[in-house]
Amino acid sequence: MASTRRTTSIDRNTNETKIKIAISLDGGSLDSLDSATTEHASQTSSAQSISINSGIGFLDHMLHALAKHSGWSLSLTCAGDLHIDDHHTAEDCALALGQAFKQALGPIVGYKRFGTGFAPLDEALSRAVVDLSNRPHSVVELNLKREKIGQLSCEMIPHVMASFAQMAGITMHVDVLRGENDHHKAESAFKALALALKEATSRTGNMDVPSTKGVL
Repeated sequence: MASTRRTTSIDRNTNETKIKIAISLDGGSLDSLDSATTEHASQTSSAQSISINSGIGFLDHMLHALAKHSGWSLSLTCAGDLHIDDHHTAEDCALALGQAFKQALGPIVGYKRFGTGFAPLDEALSRAVVDLSNRPHSVVELNLKREKIGQLSCEMIPHVMASFAQMAGITMHVDVLRGENDHHKAESAFKALALALKEATSRTGNMDVPSTKGVL
């Protein structure tokens, strides 16, 4: 298992959005990055390749942070019905990302399973706790006050996290413990989630199912 690179690509097409995702949970290069290059949500190094273009700048920023601090390489493009509003695009990007994560992860065998992350951003502090339970459930309390950050509705930010958890098949609790600035609170929450996912998906070096039931 240790030598297997956890990667996949998916297309998710509806009447509302057209999404392409390529992901590697272990970082490295991705073949499909060129088509997704943007100025503000792309980063390439020897360890990771990240390029995100959802059509919503602040969502790109959050998914960039999630990928960076999870250790993923991620390519995501979305053509969505933003002439209506941000709902379908934000929700569908999260659903597709959760689906890709679950597909790349594979069976929950040889994983740590549980992960916890704390992330500060100036005055804001967030906590995330993750269980690769195969039982989708999320509790997200971000305490955001603004109507929007950039072109992303603040009501959609916890919904993005919940939609990701739904398709990823994970139990997820994310809380902003303190903070004043909504940008800082949201970003620290995504960074905390990234750290929790990185720990939960770390390999243990054996082929045990991390459950007393013997199956997840």
